[in-house]
Amino acid sequence: MADKKARITVDGIDQTIELPVLTGTAGQDVIDVRTLGSHGVFTYDPGFMSTGSCESAITYIDGEAGVLLHRGYKIADLAENSDYLETCYLLLYGELPSSEQKAEFVETVKNHTMVSESMQKFLDGFRNDAHPMAIMVGLVGALSAFYQDHMDINDPKHREIAAFRLISKMPTLAAMCYKYSKGQPTMYPRNDLSYAENFLHMMFATPCEDYKVNPVFAKAMDRIFILHADHEQNASTSTVRLAGSSGANPFACIAAGFVTLWGPAHGGANEAVLTMLEEIGDESKIDEFIAKAKDKNDPFRLMGFGHRVYKNFDPRAKVMRETCDQVLAELGQSDDPMLKIAKRLEKIALEDPYFVERKLYPNVDFYSGIIMKAIGIPTSMFTVIFAMARTVGWISHWNEMISGSYKIGRPRQLYVGHTERDYPTKK
Repeated sequence: MADKKARITVDGIDQTIELPVLTGTAGQDVIDVRTLGSHGVFTYDPGFMSTGSCESAITYIDGEAGVLLHRGYKIADLAENSDYLETCYLLLYGELPSSEQKAEFVETVKNHTMVSESMQKFLDGFRNDAHPMAIMVGLVGALSAFYQDHMDINDPKHREIAAFRLISKMPTLAAMCYKYSKGQPTMYPRNDLSYAENFLHMMFATPCEDYKVNPVFAKAMDRIFILHADHEQNASTSTVRLAGSSGANPFACIAAGFVTLWGPAHGGANEAVLTMLEEIGDESKIDEFIAKAKDKNDPFRLMGFGHRVYKNFDPRAKVMRETCDQVLAELGQSDDPMLKIAKRLEKIALEDPYFVERKLYPNVDFYSGIIMKAIGIPTSMFTVIFAMARTVGWISHWNEMISGSYKIGRPRQLYVGHTERDYPTKK
C-alpha cells in the first residue's frame, strides 16, 4: 500500500520531492526512494541500517519485542512442534505441509543425499588442515559443474530441483569435509535415518564398527538446524540475493552465501564463544573478565551476548538454552569447567544491571556453541553447520526473488576521491 506520502526538500532543488510510503503486513513503514535519482540525489546508508533492499514474505523479525516469525509461525513453536525438513518445506512453499506432502518431501530429500564420486577427487586436492569453510566454498560452487542438467533459473521446476539438491547434499558435503580433516574415510548417507541423524552418522561413524546416533543429540542438532534456517535480510542472505540478481546459477549464489557467512562478525560468532571461554579458562577468573568487558578502554568483549537486531532476548536463545540443558544432562557434563564458566556468565548477564540495562542477553550463538562442543563437534565445523542449516533460507529467498520482478543490484556511492585532473606532462 502507498496511501501515505513523504516530502523532502533539498537545497538547490526548487521543488519538493514527494515519495510514496509503503506499508507492509508488519513492521515499519518504508519510504520508496526509487525515484530520487531522477531528482539528482541518492540516499546514503552505510551498512543498510535504514534501507529495505527487497520485498519478502518469508521471515519477519521485531528486534524490539524479540519476535522471529517464519511465514507467520513463531520460531519457538516450530522448534517445539516441527522438525527441520518440515520447516524447510514451510520456508520454500509458504505453508506447512500435509502429512502426504511432508512424506513426499522427506523422501525426495533422502533420495538426493548422494554426491558425485568425482566430488571426492575434488576434495582430495585440498590440504588436510584447510579450514572446512574454505573447502565448502569450493565444493558448493563446484556443484554447478556436476549438476548442469537443471540450471534454467527461469524454469520453476529447475529451481525446485536445485533447492532439493542443495538441501539434500549439504550434510553430505559438510561431513565429507570433517572426515577429510581427520584422515578418515567418507561415510555414505543412509536413507533410513532422519536428516539430523544422517548428518551425525556421517560425521562420527566409521566403517570399523556400528554407530548408533544418540536421539538426544539428534534432537539437539535438528533444533540447531531449525533455529538457523533463516534470519531475514542478513549479510549472507542479502549477498545471495545480490548474486542471484545477476542471473548467476543457484549453486554459485549459495557459495556466495557461504563466503559471507564465513566472516567472524556473522557466522563465526559461536566459534568465538568457545574461544572466549577458553581464554577465561577458569571460573575463578570470571569476575576479572567481567570487569574487562565493562571497561570501555579494554578491547575484550563478551562473545555470544547481545545482537545487532534483537534489543530484547533473542527468541532462539530461549529454545537453545533448554536444549543445552538436555544435552548436558544426557552427557552428565554439568561439572565440565568450560560449561561451568558458561553457566556463570549466563547468570551474570541475566542479573547484572550493567548487562540488563544494555540488554546484553545471551544469544543463540552462546548456547549453540556449547551444545556442539558437548556433542563432540570441533569449533572449526561450527560455521559449516550454521551454513548447512541456513541453505534453505538462502535458496528460499533466491527463489522468491527470481519468481518475481527484480533488477540486478547496483548500489550507488558517495564519491569522495579526486575530481577530474590533468595527467602531468613529462619533461
